[in-house]
Amino acid sequence: MLDAGFQFINEEFYAEKASPIRMDTLLENGWRHFGTHFFRYSIGYHGLEIRRVIPLRIRLADFSLSKSQRRIQNKNEDLRTVIRPIEITAEVESLFDRHKTRFDQGVPNSIYDFLSHEPAAVPCEAMEVSVFEGERLLAASFFDVGKIAISGIYAMFEPSENSRGLGIFTMLKEIEFAAHSRKEFYYQGYCYEGESFYDYKKRFRGTESFDWIGNWQAFN
Repeated sequence: MLDAGFQFINEEFYAEKASPIRMDTLLENGWRHFGTHFFRYSIGYHGLEIRRVIPLRIRLADFSLSKSQRRIQNKNEDLRTVIRPIEITAEVESLFDRHKTRFDQGVPNSIYDFLSHEPAAVPCEAMEVSVFEGERLLAASFFDVGKIAISGIYAMFEPSENSRGLGIFTMLKEIEFAAHSRKEFYYQGYCYEGESFYDYKKRFRGTESFDWIGNWQAFN
């Protein structure tokens, strides 16, 4: 149930370029983007229900690994991780096509539903985490780089390797990169109030939520 004082927001714009400082400001005010399409919305449909949308971020000074996150790191210590500017190869597109078979609804058509055709630079600097078993690509995730923050865009992994927790693993690698780069925040994106597919985003120490009127507070 949405209370009477809840802020209804549904806005969008398009931009070919956003500076690191502007990206920080947009993220701080609940904005997300796929390619050059920037958007923010405070309510959304989850199945047949209307739910509050909650932007989340991690204050990196308050972050530490949970036991389950340490287990995921240990489980994947045999893999090789590379962090570099985004490059969409045939191997990446093939992994995307296999990963999207996990979804029953809202199935994306293409990796370019989430990224521009110059994803390393348009609309801002962006990088990828690529995870390999030998030469085989098992997982990839993509993130924006601001001046004081980074923001996850999309992650995918080999469905046959579901038990490895690779979606969480690539998030942890992004958080590690942010901390080593002396950023203040890692934005993990939107979740819904109540239980949903996106609840994994809530399970990180140091997480804060946005109230849509300009305030971030510790997330319960």
